[in-house]
Amino acid sequence: MENVHLAMEEEDLYSGYNDYNPTFDSEELENDMDFQQAVRTSHGRRPPMTAKFPGTAIGARTLGTSFGARVPLASSMGRPMTGAVQLQDGAARPMTAVRAAGYTSSMVRGSTFDPLGQSKGPAPPLEAKNEDTPEEKIKILEKKVNDLIEESCMAQSIGAFQLALEKAKEAGRKERVLGRQRQQSGNTDHINIDLTYSVMLNLANQYVNNEMNPEALNSYQVIVKNKMFSNAGRLKVNMANIYVKQKNYPKAIKFYRMALDQISNSHKEMRIKILQNIGVVFVRTGQYQEAITSFEHIMSESPNIKTGFNLILCYYAVGDKERMKKAFQKLITVPLGIDDEDKYIPTNDDTSSNMVIEAIKNDKLHQMERDLKVLAEKFIMTAAKLIAPAIESSFAIGFDWCVDMVKNSQYVELANDLEINKAITYLRQRDFNQVEAVETLKTFEKKDSRVKSAAATNLSFLYFLEKDYDQADRYADLAMNADRYNPAALINKGNTVFVKNDHEKAAEFYKEALRNDSSCTEALYNLGLTYKKLNRLEEALDCFDKLHAILRNSSQVMFQLATLYELLGDTQRAIEWLMQVVSVTPTDPQALAKLGELHDREGDKSQALQYYQESFRCFPCDIAVIEWLGAYFIETQFCEKAIQYFERATLIQPTRVKWQLVVASCYRRSGNYQKALETYKDIHRKFPENVECLRFLVRLCTDMGLKEVQEYADKLKKVEKMKENREQRVRSGREGSARGRREGSAGSAASTPVLASPKKSGILGTSHTTPGPD
Repeated sequence: MENVHLAMEEEDLYSGYNDYNPTFDSEELENDMDFQQAVRTSHGRRPPMTAKFPGTAIGARTLGTSFGARVPLASSMGRPMTGAVQLQDGAARPMTAVRAAGYTSSMVRGSTFDPLGQSKGPAPPLEAKNEDTPEEKIKILEKKVNDLIEESCMAQSIGAFQLALEKAKEAGRKERVLGRQRQQSGNTDHINIDLTYSVMLNLANQYVNNEMNPEALNSYQVIVKNKMFSNAGRLKVNMANIYVKQKNYPKAIKFYRMALDQISNSHKEMRIKILQNIGVVFVRTGQYQEAITSFEHIMSESPNIKTGFNLILCYYAVGDKERMKKAFQKLITVPLGIDDEDKYIPTNDDTSSNMVIEAIKNDKLHQMERDLKVLAEKFIMTAAKLIAPAIESSFAIGFDWCVDMVKNSQYVELANDLEINKAITYLRQRDFNQVEAVETLKTFEKKDSRVKSAAATNLSFLYFLEKDYDQADRYADLAMNADRYNPAALINKGNTVFVKNDHEKAAEFYKEALRNDSSCTEALYNLGLTYKKLNRLEEALDCFDKLHAILRNSSQVMFQLATLYELLGDTQRAIEWLMQVVSVTPTDPQALAKLGELHDREGDKSQALQYYQESFRCFPCDIAVIEWLGAYFIETQFCEKAIQYFERATLIQPTRVKWQLVVASCYRRSGNYQKALETYKDIHRKFPENVECLRFLVRLCTDMGLKEVQEYADKLKKVEKMKENREQRVRSGREGSARGRREGSAGSAASTPVLASPKKSGILGTSHTTPGPD
């Protein structure tokens, strides 16, 4: 009983059991703001944590009870935990949440200050990538596919469509290899859908550029049917465009509508473009009412110039006058969305502002605005000329209505051009007198300089066509005075001077026109002709060479080059240029005949015959060609073939006995004497005083033993006597007039002058002479 201690009433056996250091209260750490802030700001720089729960095997410690003070718990580093110990004065040590960089507990033991860790030496070298891993192989292959797509697009941009297609096909092959590698490596979850889409779309586009439409349709179809590609339905527009090229209009409309259904209303501009394509396809199929429905919807939602013009065309096709007027009024009110030209005019002396204005005056944006305005004016002019005869009882009234509408619109400057165009249209309307056109143009003489110059230019041209060169010259001067920089006025002035054989002055006007407008082909062509007239062949050749660089397929320019080389004596170059003329216009009889002439001059009769025959086939009324062909066949002893050509000449020139005599001669040479006799008799009936015909009749009748020989012989004597008397009278008259001139001339010489006999004139341009009758 001595060793038994009884518990006192005030003493609790379990007191202190639940008392523990608040450091180990892990349940409240999430709500401890200081602790969370420390974790966020000093994570990674704190020393290793000690055990969170008491009673573990980390460090030797004793748990305090209510009977004794707690012993500090040692951390795993031998460092007492901050905040878990009591200072000697009994105050709790504050918790250090943030440690300064470079300051550690080891500093107290004499370590050096090295915040950047330079004492550890250089960093170890980076490990080289292992390209043999499946991931690296896939990345490299993806890069190759992207590079091939880029190369394909670059080749397309420079017009190398075949190379672009080859690159696109190679990209497709490598993309399929890439897919197989992903499957083999089990990395199918990271398939690059965008890369597959890019490869397939680029391949389809390259098929289109190379006009391989079936392959392009198949490629687009594969993309559209793949549900993994979002918004692929828009590619049905591309498929519809291909069907339009193939003129499969029903399918084109079907695919346009399918694409329209898959595009949301938020893409308003895209929907408008598709509707415009649908309307154009309906126009091509002649379904104007359906086209009108599409165009009207566009004009109500987002009006534009092209759609407004197409709508007028549809109304014109169905003959709706009132709706044509309304559509024209709508067309001239369509906003273009461009700035006023006054914006580009300097308004003050600010040098920097003027420099900015000069910089933007000819930039691409301003050029685009000008092109849009020119396009709008072109559509309005064309629409006015189209509907003017249809909307009113006469062309003049309809055109006046269009002019009035334009005057009240934003295109007020276009009204004068419309009136000038009205006058020009008068000339093309056969039911109008040209006087009305002239009077209409004369009304512009008191207008501003630009309109006056345009009207005077047209008047000068009209009078030039009428060969009233004085009036043409007058109005050319008026046009030049109104606008000296008008190249058309300068050309008209040069033409009026050219017809007066003042070629040097004409060349000056043409040169001035070229200085004002270097692209004026009319001035360059006329200047070349002027140099040719002045026998300055090298300068003329230079002009036509420049013109050929501008007008690559102009047969007139190429023919002039051939003519110049012929004049310079270079026959081979002339033949080369004529061959180009024939390649552009294969039915030009003059070029073909010229080729025949040059080959004949070179001694190549077979080539000359080929080109002359081709020229005769295209134009069987050229006497020079007919004469050469007939002479060629007579020379080669094929008189039967020559007959058909000379008979053609007889039809063209029935009053010339020459061709009929040659036909009879061909019959006689071929041994057909009976046909030759009939031909000579027919010639004698038409030309009874032709001596050569009677001589051949006498010879043929004698050879054939006919009774008519004496009759024709008497006629021959009579005609020869008449011809002799006629020549004697002519000779007597000439001698009498010559004697009178000698007697009337004072101081004449005593010796009688010797008169030269007249020379026969030859035909230029042919090498063969037509054989006369034997």
